[in-house]
Amino acid sequence: MTKNIEVSDIAAPNSMDAGRRTLLKMTAAGIATAGVGAIPASPAMAQSALVLTEKWDKVFSRSDKVDHRKITFKNRYGITLAGDLYQPRNASGKCAALAVSGPFGAVKEQASGLYAQTMAERGFITLAFDPSYTGESGGEPRNVASPDISVEDFSAAVDCLGLLANVDRGRIGIIGICGWGGMALSAAAVDKRIKAVVASTMYDMTRVMSSGYNDSVTLEQRTQTLEQLGAQRWRDAEAGKPAYQPPYNALKGGEAQFLVEYHDYYMTSRGYHPRAVNSGNAWTRTTPLPFMNMPILSCIQEISPRPMLLIHGEKAHSRYFSETAYAAAAEPKALVIVPGAVHVDLYDRTDRIPFDTMTAFFQQNLPSS
Repeated sequence: MTKNIEVSDIAAPNSMDAGRRTLLKMTAAGIATAGVGAIPASPAMAQSALVLTEKWDKVFSRSDKVDHRKITFKNRYGITLAGDLYQPRNASGKCAALAVSGPFGAVKEQASGLYAQTMAERGFITLAFDPSYTGESGGEPRNVASPDISVEDFSAAVDCLGLLANVDRGRIGIIGICGWGGMALSAAAVDKRIKAVVASTMYDMTRVMSSGYNDSVTLEQRTQTLEQLGAQRWRDAEAGKPAYQPPYNALKGGEAQFLVEYHDYYMTSRGYHPRAVNSGNAWTRTTPLPFMNMPILSCIQEISPRPMLLIHGEKAHSRYFSETAYAAAAEPKALVIVPGAVHVDLYDRTDRIPFDTMTAFFQQNLPSS
């Protein structure tokens, strides 16, 4: 049944014309404005071996209702991924499980970990993971992304969960946040093992990178951006290493409000994490290339007959991504609009994230036998 629901349900430390310090920098218009020849920032972790910290370095408090441990697993391309496994302490038998990731440029110590721990408190075995090339996960060079590999990472997380003795393989769902909301929908369309999917405050990264916000990029601008990215490839090839964009979310004044909101999450004690691309680090300059001609939601109707739940803030600049995805999807589907919420409110504002709605959705659609 179609539903359109109104729900009232944690240290570091310009303008948009100077180049985007958050995801705007990844759009075609932002790349063209910033210029691909600027001095690069260094990646957060130039690691050659997978190293996992054992300390609790999340931006949210540890729950005494769940057990937590670090795990690793490999995706289909042989990249080793790092994850945080959360399990309800009183669980018995085979449980339903959820893989969680996002936002794009974030790490599992931020929003995805909060979602995973909270849903584990509600009875699910959950896995929050760092995507390939970022955070504690493997992959070289650092801080680069591909829509194909990102979607594969979700399926690899499903592999990992399904190999656990206390997980019911027939009851696995996924949650994608922000840019990983779009990856989650794409993964659900192609991977029929995923029985239910939630996308919260969703971005379609292929759409925003190729067409700009609100699809505002012209063919001339797109062509110019691709010419610049091609020139950057020559520079990277000559240097033998990739150049990086300017640091993300460093404000200089005069930014759009949603960029200020990104800064308030990623660059303050609320959500800053040193491994996150968005916390003053950067993507490689050529990261947008595979996103420019690979629309990840072209097969969204093939999620059906498995259910999807889209959640977005009423006042989020990104709301249109969920609304157009909802319109394109087949039944069963639901769209929840959270009154008064902006995009980043659904990263960590537990008084606004509709966890009750998500819990009911997964309990209904991942039922025990």
